[in-house]
Amino acid sequence: MPSATTRALSLLFRVTRKRQMSTPERARRRIAAPKDGAAPPAPMCHAYRVTRREVSGFPVRTVRPKDGPEPGKAVLYLHGGAYVSSITPWHWRLIALMADQGCRVEVPLYGLAPDHTHREAHPFVDRVWADLTAEVPAGRTVLAGDSAGGGLAAALDQRLAARGAEGPTRTILLAPWVDGALDNPEIAAIESRDPWLARAGLHECMRAWAGGDDPADPRLSPLYGQHEGTAPMDVHVGTHDLFWPDLRRLRERREAAGARTDLITCPGAFHVYPLAPCPEGRRARMRILAALRTL
Repeated sequence: MPSATTRALSLLFRVTRKRQMSTPERARRRIAAPKDGAAPPAPMCHAYRVTRREVSGFPVRTVRPKDGPEPGKAVLYLHGGAYVSSITPWHWRLIALMADQGCRVEVPLYGLAPDHTHREAHPFVDRVWADLTAEVPAGRTVLAGDSAGGGLAAALDQRLAARGAEGPTRTILLAPWVDGALDNPEIAAIESRDPWLARAGLHECMRAWAGGDDPADPRLSPLYGQHEGTAPMDVHVGTHDLFWPDLRRLRERREAAGARTDLITCPGAFHVYPLAPCPEGRRARMRILAALRTL
């Protein structure tokens, strides 16, 4: 049974977040709304070494431990938000915890729909990854992301494998969005239980992000990409997450291609629960951080 905190957060999200995505009209208003600031919280900038640079015209934040030498291991973290919303304090909190494990954490802040599409994001994150792996020893890099950012991360891993380029040691994803069409018939049974996501709104977000391209394109739906040669992958998902059926399909496709996939499923948990201040989220974060300490 989910914890009392998770049940309370689920009720809150159903009234707030799911309502924003429950109809195409509401989703279009959310897409068109001004974007929140993407800067890390001020206390974080005092507690860590946080720098900013531009790559291909987009900002990248780098978070390092406050003291000590340059970290010898790194994480590239791609935030979620349905490709239309900015990074949040919940994301920055996990990023800070990753830095606490002695990691340099690269945070590419890709352009959001409706002003930007996936066609700008892919070369941007490719460049950030190439710059990072030129500076960090081989075998000591992790690619991570949640929700929409998890989809971007999975697509990046596939491109690296296809090119024979240096890929991550491991990929850690929190409920990644891996099928832009969301036409899996098993989703219908989950949608009413998901307190956060709604297909009506997600379809509008994907339409804006795709910019006229087919949502089944592997750049938008890495479920349909080539999985051979990709990095071992940890995927965290709750059973009350609309993406759960597609992530079971992802595991099947990856395993058929010989790619290791650990699908960590939390009963009763909502979308991207490892980011949330709840017991289930805390346990997932501890597992993620333990993996980083082994690099």
